[in-house]
Amino acid sequence: MRSFFLMLAGAWRSAAVVLSGLVLAACTVGPDYRAPQMAAGEAFARQEPDVAGLAVPDADVAFWRTLDDPLLATLVEETLRANHDIRIALARYEQGQALARRAGFDRFPTLGASAESGDRRLSASQAPGVARDDRDGEFHTAGLSVVWELDFFGRVRRSVESSRADMQADAADLAAMQVAMVAQVTDAYFQLRGLQAQLQVAKDNEANQADTLQLIETMLENGRGTSFDADRGRTQLALTRSRVPALEAQAAVMAHRIAVLTGRTPAAMAAVLDPAAALPTLPMQINAGTPGELLRRRPDVAAAERRLAAATARIGVATADLFPQFTLGGLIGTQALGWGALFERDSETRMVSLGVGGSFLDVGRVRARIAAANAAASENLALYERTVLRALEETENALVRLSRSQTEHALLEQAAQASRRAVATARLQFEAGVISVLDVLDAERFRLEAEELLARSSMQMATAWVAVYRTLAGGWPQSVPAVQGQALASRE
Repeated sequence: MRSFFLMLAGAWRSAAVVLSGLVLAACTVGPDYRAPQMAAGEAFARQEPDVAGLAVPDADVAFWRTLDDPLLATLVEETLRANHDIRIALARYEQGQALARRAGFDRFPTLGASAESGDRRLSASQAPGVARDDRDGEFHTAGLSVVWELDFFGRVRRSVESSRADMQADAADLAAMQVAMVAQVTDAYFQLRGLQAQLQVAKDNEANQADTLQLIETMLENGRGTSFDADRGRTQLALTRSRVPALEAQAAVMAHRIAVLTGRTPAAMAAVLDPAAALPTLPMQINAGTPGELLRRRPDVAAAERRLAAATARIGVATADLFPQFTLGGLIGTQALGWGALFERDSETRMVSLGVGGSFLDVGRVRARIAAANAAASENLALYERTVLRALEETENALVRLSRSQTEHALLEQAAQASRRAVATARLQFEAGVISVLDVLDAERFRLEAEELLARSSMQMATAWVAVYRTLAGGWPQSVPAVQGQALASRE
């Protein structure tokens, strides 16, 4: 047995010398990838000039933690851990990792082992003139085999390059999904709080209008006013009350959305989210930095760039089919008719082979595959360029919406304050008989409209703030989450 393994070691040393020389002589066909460069400008056109001196948020800043809202922070953390879209993206990333590892093994020899032991009988035709009992016998075999594709033209190297780029794109997709889900749950939370604020405005105005109606009815009983005034008051009160059910339904829908985003059933968080709470105070000034910085931090841009790299590498895989594929094979083993002789020197078997194969003679089909790979690379280049432009567009849109929502909110704040003063003055003048009830009802209607618009504006300003952080790729961790099993275990 010792001589068998010494022979095996010697064969491996000889093969290694030969194969090292062959690999050193190899080349790689197909285009070498270079990341495309796109002009992105030096600054965002919609960025407010007065924020230029502020620090640009880090790509992985946990922006929700700056709002001093523990419930929101908990919701975001649970979303990152348990959201199903993130778990799907994580599974795809893990699959890409496994495929990249598998492709990497193609650079090395493929080893195999086999063994067989049995009892057989030869037929009379196979062993003519041999007695029946003498045609029975045992057989025993054992062997190791190796097959190695000699990557003279880089087919394997390009395949590994493509698999790695695909894996990196999957990792960027995971990061992009984290960005999207953090933005969605934060946006839904702000909408919930905004709807609750609008609901409170409607209920406050309902109470004020009920007081006004009571006043009208009391004066009507005392001989002042008309039934027309009372009906106008009832109409306005009923219209205000009619706003409440729709707002309650919208708030419930947002609570259901938040629960699902955190991996729960829709009604699971009703007890936590239904109690009204104010919108968090937001630091509205955000420096978006430069377009170049934005493109470097956006995971969707990174994913598109990596897919372009993978498509470019696949051109090399297809081009390598124009050339023969050389494989070096070897087999070393032993065969014997008895266990005792299985590892004796005279029982050894060995074989070394050089194979030539592939589809290099089928030139038409090979060139068609090369053309398809080139077209796929062109498609991915266009997708990358579109992703870059959309990233810049989203950022410009988010910046202008945040800026204009702040201006709108300031004006609506003035309008709401003025409407409250107008209602208080109108009631005093009505009680004094200076103005009619119609003037009071108009003042209350304007107050309701102004306060509703202000509450809606606060919600829109908050969601605009989230949109800026989403376009900046803020709020997602740089590290890849735990594997599926660990992620599920931490959720329970």
